[in-house]
Amino acid sequence: MLGASAHGAWSQERIVLALAVVLFVISGIALPGFLAPANLISIVHSVSVLGLLAVAMAIVIIGRGIDLSAVAIMAMSAAWYLQMLNDGWSEWQAFGIAAAGVLAIGLVNGFLVAYADVPAIFATLASGSFVFGFVRSRLITQDAVPVPAGHWLEQLGGVHPFGIPAEVFVFAGAAFLAYLFLRFTKWGRYVYYMGDNAMAARNMGIPVRPMNLLRYVISAFISLGAGLLTAASLHSMNTRIVNSTLLYDIILVVVIGGIGLSGGKGGMRNVIVGAVLIGIMKNAMTILDVPDIYQNLIKATILLIAIVIDSLVNPRDEQTAQQGDI
Repeated sequence: MLGASAHGAWSQERIVLALAVVLFVISGIALPGFLAPANLISIVHSVSVLGLLAVAMAIVIIGRGIDLSAVAIMAMSAAWYLQMLNDGWSEWQAFGIAAAGVLAIGLVNGFLVAYADVPAIFATLASGSFVFGFVRSRLITQDAVPVPAGHWLEQLGGVHPFGIPAEVFVFAGAAFLAYLFLRFTKWGRYVYYMGDNAMAARNMGIPVRPMNLLRYVISAFISLGAGLLTAASLHSMNTRIVNSTLLYDIILVVVIGGIGLSGGKGGMRNVIVGAVLIGIMKNAMTILDVPDIYQNLIKATILLIAIVIDSLVNPRDEQTAQQGDI
């Protein structure tokens, strides 16, 4: 339960990993330049922020929820932080205020889901829209906010241990810490129990509502980290990313990797194999010069198929339907 989505020989995790290997081999043979070291580094770099956000989404979904505000929190918290720095705020002031704002939106998401009984899909969709609108209209002056010259984020963007961007190591570290949290802490086990059967978990004495708060706060702070990584890589934060397909890519990584939307199953290995497959697929389509509109159509089709398969393999029980978590 705490690792792969299933332990059989043909578990979804293993099937997806096999597909990733097959796609990698075919792309390496058929596409010129695919196996070039620079392109391989580009693949792992492209999935680092996507994978980091998928780590946050996985923790929420395993506990039988969903967080549609993740991309808005990522972009707007980082942009606000950079705006304060450009306005002359000190590092600690800017980061402290931005972190407090992220904590507040995480708590609001958790409160709406856990105490106000608002379905997570609506609560987080609304909060994400609010965060984007409020920050863009009141707190920042332009869509793209640059990293101040000489700032540590600018320096982080230039760090490439062993020729690999630092963002890749941050993603790997976050996935490992999330694995330790889910696998070896009682709070992590509570996430699985809640996702498996929230009513039974409550009857066992598990603090279901505080755990909901915790999951959405964790998701919000990981999203902030993803925003800082994006700013480090691009030397700016463009808030228009909120209107991109990134959110759907995150859900695609989680679902196709084998984490059931009904909750209670999956783990970080599922996130990694899902991110690897999507990273290889997106890179291959880029080399083939597939237009963005068709890339989005392909990814949307795969996501739809994955959700249908997930609903068949992991049917929602009566309690889930009544609770309306997702």
